[in-house]
Amino acid sequence: MFADVIVDIQHEKLDKIFQYRIPERLKDELHPGMEVIIPFGKGNRQIKGYVTSLSETCNYDLSKVKEITDISRNSVAIEARLIALAAWMKEQYGGTMIQALKTVLPIKQKENAKVKKHLRLLLTEEESREKLAFYQKKNQKARARLLEALMEVPVQDYELVTKKLNVTLPVIRALEEQGVLKIESEQVYRNPVKQAKKSQQEIIYTEEQQHVIQGFRQDYLCGTRRTYLLHGVTGSGKTEVYMEMIRTVVGQGRQAIVLIPEIALTYQTVMRFYRCFGDRVSIMNSRLSAGERYDQMMRAKRGGEVDVMIGPRSALFTPFPDLGGLIVIDEEHEPTYKSEQVPRYHAREVAVHRAEVEDASVVLGSATPSMEAMYRARLGEYQLYEMKNRSHMQQMATVYTVDMRKELKNGNRSILSEKLQELIEDRLNAKEQIMLFLNRRGGYSGFISCRECGHVVKCPHCNVSLSVHKGGKMVCHYCGYEQPKVTECPECGSRYIGEFRAGTQQIEDMVKARFPQARVLRMDMDTTKKKDSHEQILSAFANEEADILVGTQMIVKGHDFPKVTLVGALAADMSLYTDDYRSGERTFQLLTQAAGRAGRGDRLGEVVIQTYDPEHYAIEASAAQDYEAFYEKEIRYRSLMGYPPVENLMAVLAACEDEALLEKACKYLKEYILRIKGQAQLNVIGPASPGVDKIKDIYRRVIYVKAPEYRTLVVLKDRMEQYIEINSGFQKMRIQFDFNPMNL
Repeated sequence: MFADVIVDIQHEKLDKIFQYRIPERLKDELHPGMEVIIPFGKGNRQIKGYVTSLSETCNYDLSKVKEITDISRNSVAIEARLIALAAWMKEQYGGTMIQALKTVLPIKQKENAKVKKHLRLLLTEEESREKLAFYQKKNQKARARLLEALMEVPVQDYELVTKKLNVTLPVIRALEEQGVLKIESEQVYRNPVKQAKKSQQEIIYTEEQQHVIQGFRQDYLCGTRRTYLLHGVTGSGKTEVYMEMIRTVVGQGRQAIVLIPEIALTYQTVMRFYRCFGDRVSIMNSRLSAGERYDQMMRAKRGGEVDVMIGPRSALFTPFPDLGGLIVIDEEHEPTYKSEQVPRYHAREVAVHRAEVEDASVVLGSATPSMEAMYRARLGEYQLYEMKNRSHMQQMATVYTVDMRKELKNGNRSILSEKLQELIEDRLNAKEQIMLFLNRRGGYSGFISCRECGHVVKCPHCNVSLSVHKGGKMVCHYCGYEQPKVTECPECGSRYIGEFRAGTQQIEDMVKARFPQARVLRMDMDTTKKKDSHEQILSAFANEEADILVGTQMIVKGHDFPKVTLVGALAADMSLYTDDYRSGERTFQLLTQAAGRAGRGDRLGEVVIQTYDPEHYAIEASAAQDYEAFYEKEIRYRSLMGYPPVENLMAVLAACEDEALLEKACKYLKEYILRIKGQAQLNVIGPASPGVDKIKDIYRRVIYVKAPEYRTLVVLKDRMEQYIEINSGFQKMRIQFDFNPMNL
């Protein structure tokens, strides 16, 4: 027997299959997906690899085929179907097979099992009384105490006995040797889902919800598997529809995966699903301990214990033994579904492919669907369902657009407009809650600049400005570089150097100063670094322990707080004029989602959008919450410029420490693309500098290639990978491919 093995050597750019002989002692144990230890190279150094398949025949010179040393005993085996999925991802997105395999394997190694011990009484009632009398006669108090407890309850928890009864291990061992009791052990899987009461409350569905549920159920029970796009306005009850769909597949003995874009959404989402499905719901995310993540994967892999797995992008690779049910991607428009690591896959595309292979359906849900999803729905590739009304007779929030240019002219230099301040005061008096979000990450300020010469203080390793944090530190958010805050300009020596303040900490301080009676919480990257920090902040706000929640974009994505009647979008158009063709789409999605957080209870909601460009079509459409109007204008722009989804775009990303060598290599790459394109319709742009052209002393360049057909770009990627591999000049640089990138 022989095994095909992918070797785990990324740094050598080695991406081919090697064949190894399977030793007799491993023939019955080895199977595809296992990690093995193998001799490699002239020195036969011991390295790791993954078995992709087994064969009875050898494809090489038998005398040169080496033997597998052993199975890597602390590793986690990959399912054969996930190996095939990894191979597909490598082909579609580039990178190595090892990188793809490690992507589909959320857990890399085994963790120590959590074991629960019990003590079981082995004696009859009469034998127990005789033995107890003997212990008492010999004054063996601890043994008598333990036996009395077992006579009362024949199976006792080990920890309870040792801690509450003060019985030591030697005493337990002595009774075990005498045949009085038996120590039993069972593996207990850690469950990160905090127990909640299962609800039996009947849900009354709207006509729109019933239409979607019945349509899906009819398709599924008839054996029809599709990809559905569920376009429902905020508050229309998409989650309830997901749960009914999942009931259908679970009723057929299948499982479901529910993807959410942010760890911050896990708490509320899991509680809603738990109330419906009980402890057959589990979660998978990076905030769990290694032991918790391992246990959830093993629970799913065993089958029969978990019906629904909830989590961000990586939960897509949950190793259910027979998925065949449903993959839900909630808030499918979110950019977090696109991986920034090689392979740079999109969860939507991988989910559709996995569903096709495993006979499952896919549901994409959003109040603001991505241009790609809606474009495919209108082409008929996806089944489109729409829910245009909120459930429970709720009205959409009233939206006010405030022109901040007029505020400045009227003498208001605060980041809070007069209208927003007035409404905040009103809500505080009414004991209602408020959400204020800033369209940027945390930190106390944006950057420090000199008012004399205009110099901006930048990171010495990255071409980005340093951000000022409390405590007098200046921090680079790309590489982590820190230095003390400067008091004079390093370029001209002027002391007229100051901060551009627009961070969430600054907003929090400003709100506390303006509204001292308000209880304020802040939620951003800085306050959610610890495990369970998302849950703690959201729970506190849900329990009305705070009046105002200040935060970044994460606070307006999918949360449901019935007492929130006011949402303020501060610097709403900060993302509108970035050098990214998706900027209008992202701004529209963010503001529409923000507007959807207000008025989800029995009180009418209001939203204030503060902008410097109220006439922009993305701002106007979000204020009107009119997706159709936005889509029609945006798709015309994409068609005119040849951008996705109308055409396809591949970014060739190159990085190197030597800037001159990088420039030369990119020149050769572009010439090679133009030479081999033949009759293919390709438009090549660049080489150009990306938004940040140097990080950690590594220079970066990008070449963009546009084509009407996605497959054309995949074939081009394959040819370029071969060209890069055979030319030694590329060995000193890193070259990656990104298809239809989310960030340019």
